[in-house]
Amino acid sequence: MAMAQQTVNTAIDSLTAALKSNIIPNQEYFLQGSILDSSVEVLLHRLRGLCDNVDTNLETFHDHEMCFSIRGPNNTQPLQLRVRRSLDHNGMPMQLRYIGQPEIGDKSRPTVLRNSIDIGTSNTVVEFLTELGCRKDFEYSAKGYMFRKGRMKITVFKVFKIDETRKMMSSGGFDALSPLTHSYLVELSVLAPSGQDAIADDMRCFAEQLRPLVQLEKIDYKRLVHGP
Repeated sequence: MAMAQQTVNTAIDSLTAALKSNIIPNQEYFLQGSILDSSVEVLLHRLRGLCDNVDTNLETFHDHEMCFSIRGPNNTQPLQLRVRRSLDHNGMPMQLRYIGQPEIGDKSRPTVLRNSIDIGTSNTVVEFLTELGCRKDFEYSAKGYMFRKGRMKITVFKVFKIDETRKMMSSGGFDALSPLTHSYLVELSVLAPSGQDAIADDMRCFAEQLRPLVQLEKIDYKRLVHGP
């Protein structure tokens, strides 16, 4: 266990140093919004007219995502890692993702900015994280549609709660899903090297074309937790 903790501490230190020195340049520009179930078809029609990958059928996805956390050295802010796997494409590799704390301090920037690192992994990644001492905080299923406009990715999806008891009874299947809300989550994001803030302006212009159907905006996560 001590060796596993030392491995985690080394990994956290290396990752922190790499981010500070821009060895890993990936940053995510990010906007979020939501739309009621009754209006989502109108939004999908609007996106088909605006986006690039709509010559044929809509691109769909159905994923299972698990969020893990582990304490760093000296009980600092826990490192959070997300594992995502596709439920409708069994041959796809699982995805391990690190997402940094959102930066919203610059009021002139039209989007949230956060560090983001994605790694394709084998299907043993959950066992690996568990052996390192990571704790699974929560899991959910996301099912919806994906659009692309240049470098921008737009997803429109519904979040489902996983019933653990029914999941075990169905031998790990995902027939036991119940929607959390009567709305769809809409996300607009771009992964890019650091310093390309002009992307945020392009995203703001695209978001304006989706009004008044959906209002994509910066979300202050700290205010959601602590209140105004």
